[in-house]
Amino acid sequence: MTVETRTMLLKADRPLPRIAVSRRSLSAFTKIIPQPKVTPFTFGYLVLLLGTTLLLKFADPELTARLLQLSSTDAHNLWRRPLTSLLTSAIWLSDEGWLAYVVIFTIAVAPLERRFGARRAATVFFSGHVLATLVTELPVMALISARVLPNSAGHWLDIGVSYGFFTTAGALVFLLRGRARLVALAAMEAFIAAIWLGDDPASLDSVVTLLGHLIAAHFGLLFWGPRLRGPAAGRTRIPAGRQAPESVV
Repeated sequence: MTVETRTMLLKADRPLPRIAVSRRSLSAFTKIIPQPKVTPFTFGYLVLLLGTTLLLKFADPELTARLLQLSSTDAHNLWRRPLTSLLTSAIWLSDEGWLAYVVIFTIAVAPLERRFGARRAATVFFSGHVLATLVTELPVMALISARVLPNSAGHWLDIGVSYGFFTTAGALVFLLRGRARLVALAAMEAFIAAIWLGDDPASLDSVVTLLGHLIAAHFGLLFWGPRLRGPAAGRTRIPAGRQAPESVV
C-alpha cells in the first residue's frame, strides 16, 4: 500500500467536521433585536402596539371606531381635544402589519436607544411626532377657518407612529459618516416617496402625511442629529489612560 493510499484511507475514516453557527454571529443577531433590558423603550412600545393592534382586531367595531376617532390628530380633533389626540394617536397602527413595524423599530429606533438611552430616544421620537403633527395640521385648521378648505378636510383619520420613527431615523442618518450617510439618506427619502406613491398621491390626507414624514425626518436629521453628535451627548466619561470604545453608529 502506498503512502498516498494510506493517507486517503485515514482521512476517509475521520468524522466530517460539524458546521456550527458562529457564536459571534448569533450574538450580533440577538443584539439588534429589541430587548426589555437593553432597549426598554423600543421593546415596551412594540408590546403596546401589539396590544392595540389585537384590540382593533378582536374588540367591538363600534368601540374601536370611537377610540380611533378620539385619538385622531386631524384638524377637527386637534381643535377640540389637542392633548388627548396628540398623546394617543401614536399608540395605534393604521393596519395590521405589526411585524413590519418590529423591523422598522429595530432599524430606526433601537440603535438610537442603545447608544443614547431610553429617555433620549423617547424624547427624539415624541418630539418629532408632536412637531410634525402640529406643523401639518395647523395650516389645515387655518384654511378651514378661512373657508379655503371644506369642513370635511378636518375629519380624516390621522393615527400612527411614522412621524416618530422617521425622526429617530433622521437622527441616525446624521450620525453616520461619509458614503454611508448619503446612502442612508437616499434610502430614507425613497422610503418616504414610496409611502406617498403607494397611497392616493393627489388626496389631501396623502399630501399632509407626505409633508409630515418629510418634516419629521429632516427634524431628526438637522435638529437632533447635531445635538446627539455633541461630545457629551449620550456618552459616559472614560478614565484617563483608557481608550474610548468605537461608535456603534
